[in-house]
Amino acid sequence: MKSKKPTYFVRPRTAVLTRGFDPRLSVGSARPAVFRSSTYVFSSPEAAERSFNIALGKSQLEPGESTDLIYARLSHPNAEILEDQVVPLEPGAKAAAVFNSGMAAISTLFFTLCPAGCNFVYTMPLYGGTYHLIHQLLQPLGVHGIPVLAGDTEGLKRTIRSTPNLRMVLIETPANPILTMTDIGAAAAAAKQHPDSPFVVVDNTFLGPSFQHPLTHGADMVVYSATKYLSGFSDMLGGIILARDGDLIEHLRGMRAILGNILQPDECWMLDGRLPTVSLRMNRQSKNAQRIAETLAEHKKIERIHYPTLFEDPEQIRIRDAQCEFPGAIFSIQLKGGKKAAYDLLRNLQIARNAVSLGGVESLVCHPATTTHSEMSDDDKRQFGVRDDLVRFSVGIEDWRDLLHDFHQALDAV
Repeated sequence: MKSKKPTYFVRPRTAVLTRGFDPRLSVGSARPAVFRSSTYVFSSPEAAERSFNIALGKSQLEPGESTDLIYARLSHPNAEILEDQVVPLEPGAKAAAVFNSGMAAISTLFFTLCPAGCNFVYTMPLYGGTYHLIHQLLQPLGVHGIPVLAGDTEGLKRTIRSTPNLRMVLIETPANPILTMTDIGAAAAAAKQHPDSPFVVVDNTFLGPSFQHPLTHGADMVVYSATKYLSGFSDMLGGIILARDGDLIEHLRGMRAILGNILQPDECWMLDGRLPTVSLRMNRQSKNAQRIAETLAEHKKIERIHYPTLFEDPEQIRIRDAQCEFPGAIFSIQLKGGKKAAYDLLRNLQIARNAVSLGGVESLVCHPATTTHSEMSDDDKRQFGVRDDLVRFSVGIEDWRDLLHDFHQALDAV
């Protein structure tokens, strides 16, 4: 189902609409159709043998060669089209692999790269699902994680240098839910000097692919919960990993085939159709969030707002200016009055909806300490800033003035 690559270089906004899809293979349809099939007919017995040899890693594809599809758990037309068309959105990427959720992508990453007995370094705080994976599954299997406070550049470099048998450095930047940023370039430079040559992986869900480009700062891979901004409508699950090295993606696809967590055809088709509007949606959402956060910054009932344009720490400002083009559409506020004030705010919002997740066209708000990050230990919550007075906002594409009015009336009720 894949088309030949054009000889003329086209820009990402064009490539995302044209790359990887040949209408002649879809009865002339202008956009990809949905191919619902579990198994595929081989063109010949020799082609079947060749496909299996490639799939099992016994042989390598020759330049320009393509093989017959085998079975939808391994790959299918909609996955191949989506994997081709998402690549131009991530500067520096050569290939991508799609999964049926963000957690499926992260889990496959660990199972592929981190054998029992190895170590990895990760920044904190991070998404609660990833935290749960590390503590409830990876550690009992003998895969040891070493946390480092997000934004602690010297601490991160020191930990990378001093950790033996190091296979991966996982960075979530900005950190969920307190928006602290971590220096990707510094981590990549430290990893490059390590004798084990660990992979640097960035969870870029909050700012990518529009506002932050980790591969251009030295990261090896970027992981997304495609459920969020890439999809943008809070109606599907998905995960994507992109890499500078196509061989890494092939290894991930091999593990994906074993785990059976490829993204299904319908979801691939839905997500592919939304890729061309990612930057349009994210730009509107970022502008809305910046206007609202900066207006609320001096509100008498707010202790502090966590948002990139409101950073006061010089190191955070330096990192922001070095690796981020726009501040994004997530901000968190600490309320005077603790957990009760946070709950009062949630109860009184009328437009923003009290729900987890983020990145949709609708505004969502949640209390991380008791929802998305409730799996963290109390000690980790205190140490890494996931406080009871913290509320996280994901700003949508509504008129920002209506959202600001909603926040004001809810704050008045606190």
